[in-house]
Amino acid sequence: PPSLMRVEVDTDEADSTYGNAAPSAASTSLRSSILRFEWKHGRRYHSYQSGSYPFPNDEREQDRLDMMHHALFRLLDDRLFLAPIDPNGLRVLDVGAGTGIWPIHLGDLYPGADVIGNDLSPIQPTWVPSNVRFIIDDAELDWAQPERYDYVHVRHMAASIRDWPRLFRQIYDSLKPGGWVELHEIDHTVYSEDDTLRPDNPLVELMDGLKAAGDKVGRTMDPAPHFAGWARDVGFARVDEQRFQLPVGTWPRDPRLKEVGAFMAMNFTTASRPSRRC
Repeated sequence: PPSLMRVEVDTDEADSTYGNAAPSAASTSLRSSILRFEWKHGRRYHSYQSGSYPFPNDEREQDRLDMMHHALFRLLDDRLFLAPIDPNGLRVLDVGAGTGIWPIHLGDLYPGADVIGNDLSPIQPTWVPSNVRFIIDDAELDWAQPERYDYVHVRHMAASIRDWPRLFRQIYDSLKPGGWVELHEIDHTVYSEDDTLRPDNPLVELMDGLKAAGDKVGRTMDPAPHFAGWARDVGFARVDEQRFQLPVGTWPRDPRLKEVGAFMAMNFTTASRPSRRC
């Protein structure tokens, strides 16, 4: 469920002027070693901070991530965010940008926004709106950039973060007074309203297995239920939470939800399809 958090702090610190995106202590230039990637079982993975993100970064996975972007965009009634902001004139950070589709979409719609996306994989396109840029960075390491942001966006980081409370603290510290952070995450417990989904359903078994694997390596697949508590613990003054039903399949009568359900069904079949070895 998407969650909104607003930070209000008492400070007289003046806003810093915006220059080039300053990477954190973990940021790395696009060296050949980063572009080399790693291959396992016929799938391609990031090499920088190898193993921090458990999913591939190859073209098949990029297509799936872009599809998921469209699914959530439609689920939110063609909105990229729920925070009460106008991004024009704001400094925006997208944590774990992936293919870069969300920052690019935002940059296209709001040309007055300064948008930065960070990710472990340099898979973002070269041709992007002039107000969008990307850095290779590990969001779990120290953030040392002097700039502060007006808005931080975090989406689909389940199974990617080992210490969520620490990430919340870094986000809090990186926000300007009055800034917002918005997190979108899927509850990975599948269910049916008519109780026809049985425990031995393959989709249930898949998600239960993924959650067990995430717990075993210390990177939970279900952080969303804890977002509000973590936000309050670090000092966010206002915490809002919204929940949306996310159908899997084309069973909904509503055309928009039927479209979302079709995307979600394809997401599961695409993500779970075995690779063919050459």
